[in-house]
Amino acid sequence: MLETKKQQERVILVGVALKGEDDFALSMDELASLAKTAGAEVVGTYLQNRERYDSKTFVGSGKLDEIKQMIEADEVDTVIVNNRLTPRQNSNLEDILGVKVIDRMQLILDIFAMRARSHEGKLQVHLAQLQYMLPRLSGQGIMLSRQAGGIGSRGPGESQLELDRRTIRNQIHDIEQKLKKIEKSRERSREKRLSDTVFRIGLVGYTNAGKSTIMNVLTDQSQYEADELFATLDATTKQIYLQGRFQATLTDTVGFIRDLPTELVAAFRSTLEESRQVDLLLHVIDASDPNHSEQEQVVLDLLNDLGMGDIPRLAIYNKMDQVKHLQATAFHNVRLSAKSLEAREDLREIILGELQELFVPFHVKVSAEEVAAIYDLVKYVLLGNRDFEAAFSGGTLSGYIAPKNQWRLEAFEWKQSSH
Repeated sequence: MLETKKQQERVILVGVALKGEDDFALSMDELASLAKTAGAEVVGTYLQNRERYDSKTFVGSGKLDEIKQMIEADEVDTVIVNNRLTPRQNSNLEDILGVKVIDRMQLILDIFAMRARSHEGKLQVHLAQLQYMLPRLSGQGIMLSRQAGGIGSRGPGESQLELDRRTIRNQIHDIEQKLKKIEKSRERSREKRLSDTVFRIGLVGYTNAGKSTIMNVLTDQSQYEADELFATLDATTKQIYLQGRFQATLTDTVGFIRDLPTELVAAFRSTLEESRQVDLLLHVIDASDPNHSEQEQVVLDLLNDLGMGDIPRLAIYNKMDQVKHLQATAFHNVRLSAKSLEAREDLREIILGELQELFVPFHVKVSAEEVAAIYDLVKYVLLGNRDFEAAFSGGTLSGYIAPKNQWRLEAFEWKQSSH
């Protein structure tokens, strides 16, 4: 225990609040959580109100003097700035303060490097880090002697950081080619799923909202879950059974966060493609977080940026066991605790109710000759009459079917019913 504490980097957080910046306090709280997730010990926070950021050093000279005094007095290893620094600002701050300086973007990239588990995920993080560092290797750039290890330098490692721009560009090109091959393979798998017309459900939400917990509850399988930021990075798709033989897939993806580095948005676009193809989005929201309304809006904004704003969406306010009163901002929502004993059945009933709203009700007459076709049909329909054995001896079958699968009813004498 003591040994672990010695290994922790001692860091100072620095933030500049511009006039009219309403969510500054929330952003600084999140920066502290990010730093702790990366394994840092936060020993101080410095805030400054300004009309604009200092173009040379981000913060004013007076505040820099205060920070430098604390660095010397408290043996601080790293300064983390709650904004994206320009290469010039980064270099100037390190020259003045004499320690490693990283910004919010580097911190997020570092956490992603820690969390990436799949080969593709590691490649994507590596690509994002190289793209971020490339402009910082010109002139003074990042002080490479101070980037030898620790927070902000995981991933490519020191040897890559010392490479010249041409070598890094070559590395970027090589990684992009590898990712293109992986994407082609992913696209083939996606096309196979699309051609199968199985109903697809996607989990989205702010990081640490509880998406992986819900994934585990619905699939009865183990998906890594923890009370930490970015516990899941790689898209995972599993099959779920909601009722009878009806088939659906559920995809869990990386958590969203405010000020997501543009390099990561681009690098993980192929991963997020898994959610762009779904028929229903389950937007998981941590109801116990006092900032859940702002987090919800961040997710909505990113969904719109990714062209996913028109996908049907159901808001799930999770962790209700930790909430006394909830001011819900999403009109269409349900409330639960994913870790409760009732969560599995509650979630299934909630999703089934949602599907009935999205599906088309129907009745079909089944002749003795058509019985064999029923075995395939029941994979794609929600049955209104659970005791459908009669249909196999020639009878009627009623239920709900996705509009994209209505063609499957053409083999039967059928008619669309009303809700």
